[in-house]
Amino acid sequence: MSGRRPLHAASLCVLLVGCHTQPEMESLLADVAAETTQALVVRPDGGAVHRATLAAFERDEGGWRCVFGPVAATVGRSGIVAGADKREGDGGTPAGTHRLGTAFGYAASLPTRLGYRQATADDWWIDDPASPAYNTWVTGKPPVSAERMRRDDDQYSQGAVIEWNTARREPGRGSAIFLHVWAAPGAPTEGCVAVAAADLRALLAWLDAALRPVITIDAGAR
Repeated sequence: MSGRRPLHAASLCVLLVGCHTQPEMESLLADVAAETTQALVVRPDGGAVHRATLAAFERDEGGWRCVFGPVAATVGRSGIVAGADKREGDGGTPAGTHRLGTAFGYAASLPTRLGYRQATADDWWIDDPASPAYNTWVTGKPPVSAERMRRDDDQYSQGAVIEWNTARREPGRGSAIFLHVWAAPGAPTEGCVAVAAADLRALLAWLDAALRPVITIDAGAR
């Protein structure tokens, strides 16, 4: 697409293990809304249940084309689970196509065209299914179970919200599903999608809220 920022990091969609053919991607992204022209695709890499690949695709007049990746990624310790089966604390990453929401991080700003929110020491994400504010970001330590958004490590130093269970917010269906920096190369998450910091930085700089970006998480064939 003219005028778009190119992605500069890692590999550029060559036919390696983890890369997928154009027909595969067209099929996988067939149900993505017409107004969406950016998509991230996460698929198992065929190894351990939590290991995956991530690639970025852009849609133009000719259809979807790969613009970045595949790069190594990780998902939940329990692997990718069907959305209908996702439960709070199960360690699974919910399959399906989900909107990418607000970007976040520790810095006052990050180079991204997503909306951005700085995570301070007073910011929390509520994971208590009994709370009326379940699966929301709040300021001020709540009197219920919640995850600190400004962690003592770098995992949330940059990231983006994966819009899972954020609209109707069904209690117990899972909370705080993010795209973030992995704890270490190949380390599983508690249900999020994680990649290396350099790869995430490139992706955030490319993602644009005006293009309605989504992330498609595919369980694949295991």
